[in-house]
Amino acid sequence: MFDRRLAENFEWLVLLVVLSLCTVGIMTIFSAVVEHPDNYMQNLYFKQIIWIGIGLAAMTGCFIVSYKQVDRYAILIYLLCILLLLLVLMLGRYVAGSRRWLVLGPLSLQPSELVKVAVVIMLARYYAQHVSTDGLTFRELLIPAFIVFLPCVLILKQPDLGTAGVIILIAGTMTIFVKIEKKTLLSLLLMVLLAVPAAWFSLKGYQKQRIITFLNPEEDPLGAGYHIIQSKIAIGSGMVHGKGFRSGTQNALSFLPEQHTDFIFSVLSEEWGFIGGGLVLLLFLVVILRGLNIAYGCKDPFGTILSVGITALIFWEVFINIGMVMGLMPVVGVPLPFISYGGSSSITMLVGTGLLLNVGMRRFLFE
Repeated sequence: MFDRRLAENFEWLVLLVVLSLCTVGIMTIFSAVVEHPDNYMQNLYFKQIIWIGIGLAAMTGCFIVSYKQVDRYAILIYLLCILLLLLVLMLGRYVAGSRRWLVLGPLSLQPSELVKVAVVIMLARYYAQHVSTDGLTFRELLIPAFIVFLPCVLILKQPDLGTAGVIILIAGTMTIFVKIEKKTLLSLLLMVLLAVPAAWFSLKGYQKQRIITFLNPEEDPLGAGYHIIQSKIAIGSGMVHGKGFRSGTQNALSFLPEQHTDFIFSVLSEEWGFIGGGLVLLLFLVVILRGLNIAYGCKDPFGTILSVGITALIFWEVFINIGMVMGLMPVVGVPLPFISYGGSSSITMLVGTGLLLNVGMRRFLFE
């Protein structure tokens, strides 16, 4: 029997805002690719509509069944995603020097995107069972470290530094939320500081160049610094009101690279200006604040931690992408949630939204 309280507690505002962001994304992708000389590129906006449709169906499935079922099958979900990452390394398709995609007939799947949600679910399950007022000890953090370490190693093999970094940031946010024992926290901070030099020398040449370019993009304006420079020109030229839909010169003249994926916010800002870009950021803020409110209102530990993890996923991807296109962070290839072109990314974000809605509409069951 249907419980009317499910509808009463449903986060309609979150759904409306996410649908609005998806609509903005489709419009911006259309503007970015419709005049491209390549016919394949011109049809990307239509493919994005299909991906959004698939993602909305997946989102609906994610909030129809209680999120406690997700808790029950967390290990299976995680292992399936690890298996997909292994298949990518063995059978994946090379694109631009990286092996990140599994080809499934006419479609391509990027498992590293799905892993983000799988790690959130797995960590939420573990932390819900081990949370304490004293905080997690070093020994209790060994299993979460392995949960994060395994997919990150496989993702770095592709290589995809940006996605691995996002997963680490999400895991760190969730871990700090559930509380770490003070002594353990200080030890971890010291270990991170000591690991920084080793991490630098382990980076590939192009990854080091991205960081150097971030610090001084004008050093190589026609090479490594080109992306950031053109992105900042596009954003700045939009000024307050923007140049209007499909009127951005940086995009139309193909000065702006990756305009439909990583740098789509630059296209949006050039066409709609500070006002349009600011409204989009405001919509993201609404989703993030409502996500935190869902976590605060849930009395079930798994539901609370799951909501924090999904909200952290959205926050970090927005933070990194916007920082990247504005030249405030290195270019690491992180998409803008709900807006950038990409089937796997769109489905992952909509699945995460479905889980967030799921927790929100069932909060009353644990009061």
